[in-house]
Order: sequence, then structure tokens, then C-alpha cells
Amino acid sequence: MEIWQAIILGAVQGFAEFMPISSSGHLILLERWFGIKNNVLFYSVMLHFGTLIPLLIVYKKQIISLFKKPFDKLFYLILATIPAGIIGLTASCFFDLDLLFSNKTYLIGITFLLTALELFLTENFCKKKSNLLTRKIDFKSSITMGIGQALAIFPGLSRSGTTLAFGTIAKLEKNENADFTFLMSIPIILSAVMLEGIKTIKNGEIVDIQIIPLLFGIISASVCGYIAITKMIRVIKKANYKVFYIYLIIMSIASFITGG
Repeated sequence: MEIWQAIILGAVQGFAEFMPISSSGHLILLERWFGIKNNVLFYSVMLHFGTLIPLLIVYKKQIISLFKKPFDKLFYLILATIPAGIIGLTASCFFDLDLLFSNKTYLIGITFLLTALELFLTENFCKKKSNLLTRKIDFKSSITMGIGQALAIFPGLSRSGTTLAFGTIAKLEKNENADFTFLMSIPIILSAVMLEGIKTIKNGEIVDIQIIPLLFGIISASVCGYIAITKMIRVIKKANYKVFYIYLIIMSIASFITGG
């Protein structure tokens, strides 16, 4: 992987992780278009790690408060992570979704369209029934958002977009929905980095890792991730997702045209 490729992939990861456009779907497409084949999944996971850095910076106070009594939000966060953990581990035993979607990128076109649809419906629901979005995170809403996050294991189906949509279904207040959506990504990113790191070491692929491009990619993901997360907090308050679902429709068409 060239340094310029790593920077571009990092930038895409940083923006797409927190904007509802699917970082995994974009990375698979770019890796195919750039012809990158070695340690693709490891690079992808490490770029996810890069987006964890701005998340820890922006949500430092909320993360610290998780470990203070009465620990209710920490409990809800753990609860919301369980569905994704169960479905993710089960799916990995039977399918390699990243390999499947990288070989048949037209599938990403389909999941991009699904993400566009859920953003369109979420925007319209928020505008028509914004007075109903008053709930704080609780047992029912954390489970609802956890199911949404679990469904987003498919590349092209945005994790943040899906959890935001399910948070809206649960009638969460917009700020609460945004904060919990971003906090939910922390255990998922940490788990992915740990599992893929162990896998890479066990397979002896660590010697093939290009450290310099990887570092540039992580830095790029961190910087762009910080920009994205601060912008998205404002977007969610306004519930204006039009630019995102129009963009996803365009990317869906590109996926169909270049799909295998």
C-alpha cells in the first residue's frame, strides 16, 4: 500500500465512520478500485482504531461518567453491545462478509440503498413527529439500538445511520440518540481491533504490515474522524440527512457499475 492510498483510506474511514454512509462499504470499494489485496482486513480494522481517538477526545466526560454510580448508562451500553456481539460472532463462523462483498461489490450498492432509505425515513419521522422524541436511554431503547447496530454488520449498511434510525424508532431525544450512538461504537471498535490483531499475529502476517503507510492512515482517520463527529452532532440535532442519502444513491450506482 502506498502512503497516499493509506491517507485517502484513512480520510474515508474517518469521515464515513461517524457520518451515516458506511465506512466498511467505502473501504471495500476503494480497496478494490485501488487494487489493494494484502492484509486488507487488518488495515481496515486499524483505521477503525484511528477513529477511536477523536471519539475518546470528544466524549471524554461522558466516558468517565460511565464509571460513576449508579452505572446505569454503562449497563445500557453493555446491553446494547450484546446483540452485535452475538450476531457478529455467529456470522463469522459461517460467512466471511467482507470477502463476499469485496468479490460482489454490487451487494454494497444494495446496502447503500438500504442506508439511504433508512436515513430518508428517519429524517421525515423527525420532522413530522419531533415532539415525540423526548425519551432518555433505558432498557428498551438500548436493546432497540443494539439490534440496529447488529444489523449493520453488513458492509454498506451504516452502523451510525442504522443505530440513529433505531434510536429514532425508540423515540430518543436527538442529543441522547447521538451520544449513545457514538458511545456504542467504542466496544465494537475495540473488539474488532483486538480480534483482528490476534488473528494477524497467529497467521504470521504481522511481518507483511507496512508500518509507515499504516501510521499515515491512522493519523488521517483520526483527524477526519474528529471533524466528522463534531459536524454530525449538529446534523443530528437538525435531522437533515438529505445530502447523505443522495450521496449514497450516487455511490450505489457506482457500486452497481463496477460490481463483480
